[in-house]
Amino acid sequence: MAPPTQHVVEQVTQRIAERSAATRTSYLERIRAAGARGPARTDLPCSNLAHGFAACSGADRLAVRGATKPGVAIVSAYNDMLSAHQPYAEFPAWLKDAVREAGGVAQFAGGVPAMCDGITQGRTGMELSLFSRDVIAMATGVALSHEMFDGALLLGVCDKIVPGLLIGGLSFGHLPTVLVPAGPMPSGLPNREKSRIRQLFAEGKASREDLLEAESASYHSPGTCTFYGTANSNQLVVEVMGLHLPGSSFVPPGTPLRKALTEQAARRVVQLGRGADYTPIGEIIDERAIVNGVVALLATGGSTNHTLHLVAIAAAAGIELTWDDFSDLSAVVPSLAKVYPNGSADINHFAAAGGVQTLVGELLDAGLLHPDVNTVAGPGLDRYRQQPFLEDGELVWRDAPAKSLDPDVLRGVDEPFAPDGGLRVLDGNLGRSVIKVSAVSAEHRTVTAPARVFDDQHGFTAAFQAGELDHDVVVVIRNQGPQANGMPELHGLTPALGVLMDRGHQVALVTDGRMSGASGKIPAAIQLTPEASAGGPLARIGDGDVVRLDADRGTLEVLVPDDELAARENAPVAPGAQFGTGRELFAAFRQAVGRADRGASVFTQLQAQPTDATV
Repeated sequence: MAPPTQHVVEQVTQRIAERSAATRTSYLERIRAAGARGPARTDLPCSNLAHGFAACSGADRLAVRGATKPGVAIVSAYNDMLSAHQPYAEFPAWLKDAVREAGGVAQFAGGVPAMCDGITQGRTGMELSLFSRDVIAMATGVALSHEMFDGALLLGVCDKIVPGLLIGGLSFGHLPTVLVPAGPMPSGLPNREKSRIRQLFAEGKASREDLLEAESASYHSPGTCTFYGTANSNQLVVEVMGLHLPGSSFVPPGTPLRKALTEQAARRVVQLGRGADYTPIGEIIDERAIVNGVVALLATGGSTNHTLHLVAIAAAAGIELTWDDFSDLSAVVPSLAKVYPNGSADINHFAAAGGVQTLVGELLDAGLLHPDVNTVAGPGLDRYRQQPFLEDGELVWRDAPAKSLDPDVLRGVDEPFAPDGGLRVLDGNLGRSVIKVSAVSAEHRTVTAPARVFDDQHGFTAAFQAGELDHDVVVVIRNQGPQANGMPELHGLTPALGVLMDRGHQVALVTDGRMSGASGKIPAAIQLTPEASAGGPLARIGDGDVVRLDADRGTLEVLVPDDELAARENAPVAPGAQFGTGRELFAAFRQAVGRADRGASVFTQLQAQPTDATV
């Protein structure tokens, strides 16, 4: 008989499969029909095909013209403003050479936008961030729509970019597809020191120059930021889902091993398009792979943004994933990693302790991951126990340490940091939200205090600086949902909220916005749905109403009689908030976007309708 924890994983997977039977079957029928037709470019009219190889030369031109070799699309989110994406400048040339050596032809099919949430935090540009995911999905679709390709290489790292590439790639689910990471920057100023200086600045005890010096010592070179936010959560999750080559997520840029792994990704996508090795992305991303991704996220205290992104990615593959699935898995998946903001280590320390490979081994041995999955490395997740090395210039894989090399950063299932994954769903008369408690001390997980209500984060900042919040308080930031303004991250609230908590006050945050992968020590009920601008109860809460957040019981409620709350008028949405910094261009997105618990996606046709219309 399966252990209780393993039974829950199997039970959740089975109910996802049953719930998704109709949409998943329809999806598979579509992609299998597309795959059975073979390379689409062989059916292109001559004029169409001629356009497709007009820019090619030499052997590549002959191969594309004659459709004698597999064609591979390169879709990249390169720009040199994002440190995580700057290394991609060199990748297309490497990939083209490696594909050619493997017997194929690679073409740069398209670029997708890549904005930096670090730059736009607290700015109006952040209101475009979540919607950029769906723009990236559409841009990926445009790149692949030319029907010239037998496989795809998707280059992206950060926040909305990897989910967008995946959603777009799954629309072409018959194509073998490999995601190509770029790796983290070296460790800089310790994250806790950075956090300390941010709080001092919030209190007026550090200068802007002090703060800028700390920030630039933290974010200091090409590569992904080293804290465990959404970017690094992306990398870990998609590797455990079998979409990266084993061990490739956290190899630094600018190293021989990074180049070798990039070239091997190119060779591998050619192999995956042939004969018995044919493995399209739509067959890799099934219910088991989705559950594996959720389990890996929970076991490492990853980004709350994935309660949106994984739901939307699953929907693109015909799979209905819900917040209840996250919650039920979180109850049985132990916390095995402490990476900032859940601890003091950064992602490089995690990788040095054994990283993804040791984590996968622990979770597989405990029956918490599905081993019988397809991956870009071949059948079975056991391949992801191995890590890459260069031996005499050749890329090889060897077994990773079975046990963590640093138990302060990474642990086994028999000695976890906590017995659960730290992600919980809160329900009550304010609606439904999620909370990440892996970095929240036990004594702060239940808060009962009067509300102070704001319609944007700038009002909160002004009140904090005026000394109006120096008491027990539940800070409510509303009209921050996807329909209102694109659901910006509110990470900039954290230092001031931390100051209030450090002064001994009970403090919590309630919002229909996001807090990102940098959610920290403050209990924060986020992504509240229905959102205020859609008429949710959050629109009727007032200053002084007592709010009770109980993460242990899974409840969020305002202590006002339901009939009185329902009789109140909704607070108005501030006028003029839909213009400037490109926000007017996204009006159609705000009108079409779905609810947070359905992935906050504009692709509503990909999503099953919720069964409970009251939430």
